[in-house]
Amino acid sequence: MLQPPASAVAADRPGFREFVTLMAGLMALNALAIDAMVPALPAIGQALHVLTENDRQLVVSLYMLGFGTTQLVYGPLSDRYGRKPVLLVSLVLYVGFALACAAAASFTLLLAARAAQGAAAAATRVLVVSIVRDRYEGAAMARLMSLVFLVFLLMPVLAPSFGQLTLLVASWRAIFFGLALFGAVIFAWSLVRLPETLHPEYRRPLSAAAIWGGARETLTNRQSVGYTLAFTLMMGALMGYINSIQQIVFDVFRRPELIALTFAGVAGPMAVTSYANSRLVERVGTRRIAHTGLALFTLLALVHLVIAEQGETMAPFIVLQGLTMASFGLASANFGALAMQPLGHVAGTASSVQGTVGTIGGALLGLAVGQSFNGTVIPMAAGFLAFGAAAILILLGTERGRLFGPG
Repeated sequence: MLQPPASAVAADRPGFREFVTLMAGLMALNALAIDAMVPALPAIGQALHVLTENDRQLVVSLYMLGFGTTQLVYGPLSDRYGRKPVLLVSLVLYVGFALACAAAASFTLLLAARAAQGAAAAATRVLVVSIVRDRYEGAAMARLMSLVFLVFLLMPVLAPSFGQLTLLVASWRAIFFGLALFGAVIFAWSLVRLPETLHPEYRRPLSAAAIWGGARETLTNRQSVGYTLAFTLMMGALMGYINSIQQIVFDVFRRPELIALTFAGVAGPMAVTSYANSRLVERVGTRRIAHTGLALFTLLALVHLVIAEQGETMAPFIVLQGLTMASFGLASANFGALAMQPLGHVAGTASSVQGTVGTIGGALLGLAVGQSFNGTVIPMAAGFLAFGAAAILILLGTERGRLFGPG
């Protein structure tokens, strides 16, 4: 079993399995807040008088923009005061804004509360990466992040079902009460079981000079910049899928009852490749697996675009999209680990800078894909191909033309 380095802070608590599960639970707060909304978008639009169908996507996009804009705050705070206190405060805010979403009387108020909820949830992304980096590095970090991502990927399977089942017995507002309850459970678990992981020697003063120094190092390190931009493009693909999938299933294939099954069919292969990555990454190498995943992602997106232009039915769509997102699973967790690899001494600030770029960039790219929906699958497939090709070009520059190398 993978063990933390001897210098890790509080390495004996929680144990490895509990640590992975808690980190995945923290990330799942964000995934659940996004994916559970998808089946509810038509009901929200009807209840709050949203006249344009594409505008319903803002329930997801505004959350993601809020999620991206505050990550720069959490990193420096956690480098100064520690990971745990910043995390606990953010979880309290997450619960409070989930309740505000449940009480929203207009679409404008709902969007404001969703942006604020995303802003609170941003701490989970920054602090999970920072906490993991406090205890692991390199291929070991990539392996653990793959296991976290594996549990995290259960959310696209479970969250739409949770949303759909909730709508059978209650209004869409009950979904937000469920988010608040889940947030409260994760808060209690973190309060009782999570120790402070920040190494004392890595505490940094909360000053403009210290923050700028960490941010500058993050934004000038070749490896950090290259893999952060590649991760941003992968996030753009993921958000394009999430923004588009409800309309694809409802309007293109006209099978709204299969929305949860579609999520499961696409997320399942991602979970398989994330587990395979956790077993192979320390033997095969982080770069080899990440670059292979990106190449397969781009090739499959090209195949999907060609088929989409000829017209496709739902079954081939699920198969092709599942294979494409399986390749996404190989690339994305490793991109994050590679971006963080040289920056352990400024992990909080580096994680917040990389997270801000990846989340805001991914949300905007995904919004562009979603707003391009034209009654076919073509805009989404074309977006995937463009993002994959751009990521390959960026990594060719980052690695000086040598892809699939060791390490």
